Amino acid sequence: MARRDIEFNAEGVILRGWFYAAEASPAPAVVMAHGFSAVKEMYLDSFAEVFNGAGLNVLVFDNRNFGASEGEPRLEIDPWAQVRDYRHAITYAGTLPEVDAARIGIWGSSYSGGHVLVVAAIDRRVKAVVSQVPLVSGHDNLRALVRSDFIAGFREMFDADRRARFEGKPPAMVPVVDEDPLAASALPTADSWQWFTETGKTRAPSWRNEVTLRSVEMFTEYEPVSYLPYISPAPLLLLVAAGDHLVPSELAIAAYDKAHQPKQLVILPGGHFDAYIKGFEAASGPARDWFAQHLAP
Repeated sequence: MARRDIEFNAEGVILRGWFYAAEASPAPAVVMAHGFSAVKEMYLDSFAEVFNGAGLNVLVFDNRNFGASEGEPRLEIDPWAQVRDYRHAITYAGTLPEVDAARIGIWGSSYSGGHVLVVAAIDRRVKAVVSQVPLVSGHDNLRALVRSDFIAGFREMFDADRRARFEGKPPAMVPVVDEDPLAASALPTADSWQWFTETGKTRAPSWRNEVTLRSVEMFTEYEPVSYLPYISPAPLLLLVAAGDHLVPSELAIAAYDKAHQPKQLVILPGGHFDAYIKGFEAASGPARDWFAQHLAP
């Protein structure tokens, strides 16, 4: 398996990652990035190896402001900037001699699972899409995670941060996860705390348990669900975890009904993070087969 480090210019910001070259070329390519605050070392190599083993090129990159990629302010997550960066990565992949630019697929998980729904709807270069445990509605997800009487307090924090930035102060920061699910954090669930802290220690020392507060505000404004009717004719595979309470499974399943054929829904066992570890084969196998089928010559 040939993996090399790559970097490309995303209109002024250098994004860095890995390229896994297929044995025979030119071959299709899959473009991948991670979810909310995560870096590529957090199991994206595992998925890439599975896809590459099926004869696919794979391009993995760190989102701007995170990991090996450049971008300021550090640790800020702008979903629309990340959507544009997927499109820059598709462009870059199409310039590589190993890649058949007419056969490019995209994969995303969690927050980037939402991004790939948007990208597939607006970029016709995408010939297949796999969306794993996706965020589909920031508005609905916020209300699933946060008690309704706490939301006004979040709004006050967002407004105070906006005023402070207007006065020239740096953006406020907030933990990604906290051991106490009732404490202020971006992803306030016990399984989020466990996965991020354990995976950060064992696989990704560059991960930081911090994002700008503005990232959380932009999360609440982001509605990938509105793009689902426009993905067709690109084939869509939606992978939903039966026990997902971080991005609730019922929201993604309801969103699936808004997409047109060709599409397929697979219900994975376990919770949101099981797809990376004990449920890895159940998640990676259908994704591999979807790309192999729909990116074939």
